[in-house]
Amino acid sequence: MTTYNGQSATGTSHSASPDGHREPAGLAELAAVAGRIRNSVESVIEGKPDAVRVALTVLLAEGHLLLEDVPGVGKTMLAKALARSVDCTVRRIQFTPDLLPSDVTGTNVFDQHQRDFEFRPGAIFAQIVVGDEINRASPKTQSALLESMEERQVTIDGTSYELPSPFMVIATQNPVEMEGTYPLPEAQRDRFMARISIGYPSPDAEFAMLDLHGGANPLDDLQPVAHAHDILKLVDLVRTVYVSEPVRRYAVDLVGATRTSPELRLGASPRATLHLVRAARAAAALDGRDYVLPDDIQALAVPVLAHRLLPTAETQLSRRTAEQVVLDLVARLPIPRPQGR
Repeated sequence: MTTYNGQSATGTSHSASPDGHREPAGLAELAAVAGRIRNSVESVIEGKPDAVRVALTVLLAEGHLLLEDVPGVGKTMLAKALARSVDCTVRRIQFTPDLLPSDVTGTNVFDQHQRDFEFRPGAIFAQIVVGDEINRASPKTQSALLESMEERQVTIDGTSYELPSPFMVIATQNPVEMEGTYPLPEAQRDRFMARISIGYPSPDAEFAMLDLHGGANPLDDLQPVAHAHDILKLVDLVRTVYVSEPVRRYAVDLVGATRTSPELRLGASPRATLHLVRAARAAAALDGRDYVLPDDIQALAVPVLAHRLLPTAETQLSRRTAEQVVLDLVARLPIPRPQGR
């Protein structure tokens, strides 16, 4: 007897209510805080609820977000709106070819008065870091983010400095103007939990945008609706969301299928499996559940996996994208079915 909501084969459950579903105190608070943040961001970003939801999911799952789309669709606006909706430290880095790694991480400067070296923190020392046009910086500068994104610390001259919590990098890049840019290497893309494209707005949303953005910048009136300590509490709650063995196996099988697909020359890494399950926990919590369903895995498969994959030359010639390959794998892979329900 296997179910998704914590009911075990012996019939025991984890803090189960009479109807068999766990109802931890805290999901209501999570829904309230997440709702305030969502409404705040959507007051600036018109008609893109799916993109806002993924951004919230990544925030609560302790991940980093890559926004990749054509110019002028609101990538930086989404990143700034999310950052301003939470009362925490925010830094924006404009990535340019002359940006140095020390500008990002910080450096040791000799203090004439103290007669000693003093560490000057770089722009990465913030709780939410907005990296604009990350692919315009040199690979050396891009690599300065690797340690901070994975280990949430920075090492300068052999000394490690811990970054604040919560910590999230929201980076944007433009996929069409590739002259003078440096595409992110696989190791860098793998650090991002999810990648999304905002896309063009609907005609109605674009029409409404003329009134919203025509006279003033709506970001100027955006006020924080949550505190950093609220986010930390919600992150702790998301970590407790239950993932049954069949769902965990389903996530492993889905990621494994990318490694054996003849359409891909590079599949997803084990880090991708961890990110997929962590994001699914956050998505379940946002839906008011304290257990993960296969539907959560499926819904996040494309944003979490596609940017880590490299299609073969034949796949590219046939004009099939990594997103399409992931969708086909999701459609073919059997869904685990709960028994005894």
